[in-house]
Amino acid sequence: MIEQPYVYRRVELAEPDWRRFPGWAGVSTQDWESAQWQRAHCVKNVRQLRDLLGDGVDERFYADLERDQAERATMSMLVTPQMMNTIVPALAPSDPGFTDALYADPVRRYMIPVISDRRADWPSHPYSSRDSLHEAEMWVVEGLTHRYPTKVLAEVLPTCPQYCGHCTRMDLVGNPTPQISKHKFTLARDDRFGAMISYLRANPGVRDVVVSGGDVANLPWPRLESFVADLMTIESVRDIRLASKALMGLPQYWLSDEVRAGMERLAATARDRGVSLALHTHVNAAQSVTPLVARAARAMLDTGIRDVRNQGVLLRGVNTTPDALLDLCFALLDDAKIMPYYFYLCDMIPNAEHWRLSLAEAQHLQHQIMGYLPGFATPRVLCDVPYVGKRWVHQVSRYDTETGISYWTKNYRTAVEADDEGALQREYEYYDPIYTLPESGQAWWRARAAAQADRPAQAAEPSPVHAPA
Repeated sequence: MIEQPYVYRRVELAEPDWRRFPGWAGVSTQDWESAQWQRAHCVKNVRQLRDLLGDGVDERFYADLERDQAERATMSMLVTPQMMNTIVPALAPSDPGFTDALYADPVRRYMIPVISDRRADWPSHPYSSRDSLHEAEMWVVEGLTHRYPTKVLAEVLPTCPQYCGHCTRMDLVGNPTPQISKHKFTLARDDRFGAMISYLRANPGVRDVVVSGGDVANLPWPRLESFVADLMTIESVRDIRLASKALMGLPQYWLSDEVRAGMERLAATARDRGVSLALHTHVNAAQSVTPLVARAARAMLDTGIRDVRNQGVLLRGVNTTPDALLDLCFALLDDAKIMPYYFYLCDMIPNAEHWRLSLAEAQHLQHQIMGYLPGFATPRVLCDVPYVGKRWVHQVSRYDTETGISYWTKNYRTAVEADDEGALQREYEYYDPIYTLPESGQAWWRARAAAQADRPAQAAEPSPVHAPA
């Protein structure tokens, strides 16, 4: 047998035993499989985490977590029991080594970050921003981002069943943290939805609508079904994608009778009208794919929707080795029948540098996973470039690996560039994490930061920089 860098092994999915946690020792299977019970027993703060884990975790972890919550977190803590149960799935808190395993766990690293995870030298990139993709700038009505010529993003609500530490919409989604106040929608929900539908009726060039938020699983089902049904009455709309990390974090919701029956109605209407209806989820680690997740994905496919796809994020310490990424893709594909679709570079939000990869690392990962998965299930590794959009990591126009500045071009105007004659000729910058650069590049950024610190404070966000030739 030929020795290969990666060896495929079929792994049987298993639901970790939630009773290993002292706080859930008496929870029945019936309760565990109830979406209502799951929502009511989310972990929302350090006290609740202590109550759940009991006395088996070192105090150093809780101190680490409390400091992060106070000083760095951009998202408040909210972890569903389903997701919590996939953290350190093989050990109980009373087992020796649990605290060390908790620190190393990939799901914990992005759902319950601690301050020792984060970079002390560059916790944020100098050009990070709260709305790193400038989506709100491109709202054509409140919550409707028209960024691409034929596609729009409908942010239907600003909440989720769980909050990921790396959330790209941290500017709007979730509860405030000591570091980040959240923006709020000003229009009533039905007024926003009505304005979205009116805009789409008036703009027949749009054929593709991503319905997101937040997470659509937090919108009452009758209102979500009504909104999607309204979208399907618009003749130009041919693709509708519902975005829900809850397929993984709260599969009990997607297995409920109300949701399954409603999706069957929507799928039937979509078939009648020639619309492709799909569900997109967000799984970052293979251990998150459990039998309940597989059941939920198959239940959605059984309703007649076109596909269930995964859009993950590359996060250092979570999924950024070829083995980890391929293990995840095969876990999704083999039993859950979830199509690996995209993996994004983590966006340039504040306090996210410890998660982000350089462009060169992402290009290497794309190369390393090629040839193992079926072509139709080989995910594309993407850089979401501000004011440009999604680009395969090998589509970069120029790349200065010393300063970590990559340059990108595009072939369409966003909603804010209607009258910008140079939009299609300009190069747009993206930035590697500074600590990944050679010492000469890090010195260049330190000198720039020192020079900016000596200038008077600027009210506006800094403009992109240009590296020396």
